[in-house]
Amino acid sequence: MVDNKFYTIDFHCHVYPEKIAQKAAHATGDFYDAGVEGEGTLADLLETGMQAGTDFFVIQSVATTPHQVHSINRFISELAAANPGKTLGFGAMHPESEDIDGDFDEMLELGLKGVKIHPDIQKFALDDKRCDRIYARCSEAGIPILIHTGDYRYDYSNPNRLIPVLRAFPRLKVVGAHLGGWSVYEEASRALCDFENLYVDCSSTFQFTSEENALECMKRYGYEKVMYGTDYPMWSPKKEIEYFMTLPLSDDQRAAILSGNAKRLLGLEK
Repeated sequence: MVDNKFYTIDFHCHVYPEKIAQKAAHATGDFYDAGVEGEGTLADLLETGMQAGTDFFVIQSVATTPHQVHSINRFISELAAANPGKTLGFGAMHPESEDIDGDFDEMLELGLKGVKIHPDIQKFALDDKRCDRIYARCSEAGIPILIHTGDYRYDYSNPNRLIPVLRAFPRLKVVGAHLGGWSVYEEASRALCDFENLYVDCSSTFQFTSEENALECMKRYGYEKVMYGTDYPMWSPKKEIEYFMTLPLSDDQRAAILSGNAKRLLGLEK
């Protein structure tokens, strides 16, 4: 058990049905030419995460095709409902769906509290006009959208694609995963740090950039805009929290990143 005195929310966790968990997890790992340290099931996440001192988990999955949206959202909602006080579910959406409003309404009825999209895996640009209805509905509902952001290999989710969205939907609560730009951390933080409606998580960051650069990026965004996440099952919850706790942050900064900012964004303080 990791000695962690702070209430901790893991804002970025992927989980899959047991029958396909290993295959799905390793497919994502292969996409990033990386290994996978978790099994990809909720049971494994809860066991390893709680051993690491994590108290609460935001769970999600990605719909690679429009027809997966319904089944993924029912799966995530069932897991979240079965684990109250430990999990909160985000719904999957896909811009090629023929009924985005229907998908969104069902997602809300299922009790999901946010949206997750991954432009690089789903193969659409963030500023594609087909996405506008997703952004509009999130904005109207007041729920956050967690977006995979950044990839030096593609041009789906880099800052040039995110900026038009942040400008067009100023009330949209956007969480840019991986400090707003996986693999382009510094470029992203400089380009995006002034947008009031952008938050970021620090998942899949410390393996790919220096401690100095990660800290500078977090400072640039503002510690009140950064949230802790592991990108489970990519990385071990234990290793992630152990590394995070070595960072030279004040107790106030650490508490804000580990849970305070997420509580505020998700309305968990009420």
